[in-house]
Amino acid sequence: MNAFEIHGGKPLKGEIIPQGAKNEALQILSAVLLTEEEMTISNIPDIKDVNKLIELLGDLGVRVNRLNKDTYSFQAKDINLDYFKSMEFRAKGSGLRGSIMIVGPLLARFGKAAIPKPGGDKIGRRRLDTHFLGFEKLGARFQYDADTHFFNVDATNLTGTYILMEEASVTGTANIVMAAVLAKGTTTIYNAACEPYLQQLCKMLNRMGAKISGIGSNLLTIDGVDQLGGTTHRMLPDMIEVGSFIGLAAMTESEITIKDVAFHELGIIPSVFSRLGIQFELRGDDIYIPTQHTYEIDTFIDGSILTISDAPWPGFTPDLLSIVLVTAAQAKGNVLIHQKMFESRLFFVDKLIDMGAQIILCDPHRATVIGLNKAFRLRGIEMTSPDIRAGVSLLIAALSAQGKSIIHNIEQIERGYQDIELRLQALGADIKRIQANPTLH
Repeated sequence: MNAFEIHGGKPLKGEIIPQGAKNEALQILSAVLLTEEEMTISNIPDIKDVNKLIELLGDLGVRVNRLNKDTYSFQAKDINLDYFKSMEFRAKGSGLRGSIMIVGPLLARFGKAAIPKPGGDKIGRRRLDTHFLGFEKLGARFQYDADTHFFNVDATNLTGTYILMEEASVTGTANIVMAAVLAKGTTTIYNAACEPYLQQLCKMLNRMGAKISGIGSNLLTIDGVDQLGGTTHRMLPDMIEVGSFIGLAAMTESEITIKDVAFHELGIIPSVFSRLGIQFELRGDDIYIPTQHTYEIDTFIDGSILTISDAPWPGFTPDLLSIVLVTAAQAKGNVLIHQKMFESRLFFVDKLIDMGAQIILCDPHRATVIGLNKAFRLRGIEMTSPDIRAGVSLLIAALSAQGKSIIHNIEQIERGYQDIELRLQALGADIKRIQANPTLH
């Protein structure tokens, strides 16, 4: 099996360009099913989850043409709806959580869809109720077959309605929006997600002929149209990569410039890392991080320990809490990390503790980090990546640690980070891919 061997403790230097946004890509690529006209999408990340979805679109009958490394054209003119019934579809769809995103477009355009229970990260319960309750309010009927683990949905007459979402789910909002753009009448979605990636989807749909207002707020109004046309679209840079590289620079005492970050789309991400004591400069649309031998965690105004927690946008994204946690391990000061949304995402801290970090796992949702202030270096160990974000957090820890680390199950990391070892090598990191069987679990 593939693993990374890392010899850490070395400062890095140079420029790095964040890939296109993974979470945006899964929405945008699914939206090509809404029209039979050609769509051209650029800045697509070359990662496993996205490539699996592109392959799935091709299997459905979408004409896929790769124009260059990050740009594809798509034309969903002849869709094979019988493919839903195949065992091949069941196998591919169940291995990719993002496959749920094709349901909304298929319901809108063809009135029916089926999807196997999707896979993905093992980071706690990730319910699909929000998606299906929204479809149901639009007039869809769905049935879950517990024997085959298939969701079957029928929506021959979608009609606009008022939807109050029980949670501000990004993928749930995106799926319902894509179903509603071709529904009859007006759909109002309250408590909608308003992440930049969702805004990107809505803006693209409007260029295709949709009528969506309220973009950027939690109240979306969608006037259904008869059909949509083609357009071009460019993905935003991946904000999770940007945050990951900020943490990497601080942990490894490196001088790094993160290029073309779309700074004004990052929300409070830069300020959260600033509260950890990390210095940076905005140079044009680049983030420059100087070498820092120490960084000190802020406190609240009354002097109490800082708490960093996740929340729906414009709150702090849960995908970066793992990065904040590992970065805080070498800061001066203490911080409480509160992961509210996924109850298993902090379980990777046992590996950090084995490396020498001082972390108290209070419960499945909270961890207290007691910063070492680099008085003691983390030590390299052998470990296994449990999910995408924890995997990159462990990778950052290994790059800052003394000695050799081996990280197994790097397929998880590669689901979300494109050519990660090559880009780190370009910064001077001592990392290589090896074949190794894990001896630790």
